[in-house]
Amino acid sequence: MTALVRIRDLHKTYRRGPETVDVLRGIDLDIAEGDFVALMGPSGSGKTTLLNLIGGLDTPTSGEIEIAGQRIDRLSSGQLAHWRSQHVGFVFQFYNLMPTLSAQKNVELPLLLTPLSAAQRRRNAEIALQLVGLPDRGRHRPNELSGGQQQRVAIARAIVSDPTLLICDEPTGDLDRASAAEVLGLLQQLNREHGKTIVMVTHDPKAAEYATHTLHLDKGVLVTPAAQAA
Repeated sequence: MTALVRIRDLHKTYRRGPETVDVLRGIDLDIAEGDFVALMGPSGSGKTTLLNLIGGLDTPTSGEIEIAGQRIDRLSSGQLAHWRSQHVGFVFQFYNLMPTLSAQKNVELPLLLTPLSAAQRRRNAEIALQLVGLPDRGRHRPNELSGGQQQRVAIARAIVSDPTLLICDEPTGDLDRASAAEVLGLLQQLNREHGKTIVMVTHDPKAAEYATHTLHLDKGVLVTPAAQAA
């Protein structure tokens, strides 16, 4: 399979007062198109930092990040914002839905940056809500939906613009086990039936079982599970 994500010698360093913190230390990684990768590791291992770099929410200290043939580490902040709007769908732990808008209007939000007509935006949002199993919830506001339903609306919003890549940061971290299983099954379906490439950070081994591959980060480097246990 073609590598959709190609990362070479990736470093991310932060300054905390006089101290320098190396969060990522020389990451090399290929993620194939159509893959579903779970990214695991202890708190502070660099999982969310790596996810944010792949999604273009942050820039590396050094190294290369190439996605679909484009070196995003070379883009300016403005170019990166435009690239994200075209290529990445984000799913966060706490949904980040607009409370005053209906589910359909929440799903339409990414399409406001496109030249689509209002009618086409509405139609695309309806299709996305149908894909996540909520065709009859479009007029409901977030507070009228369960946590699992809100997260499915957030997934519909993430896929409505048909992104190259889905970035999921602890997407089931705020859900009960049954709702989590529904959301993870939906992500798996989007991967298997619709070919979506997904990178998901999770602390939950049961969530990672839905992915096709699991990567482990520890202290800013990728490790094998055996090395991590040692």
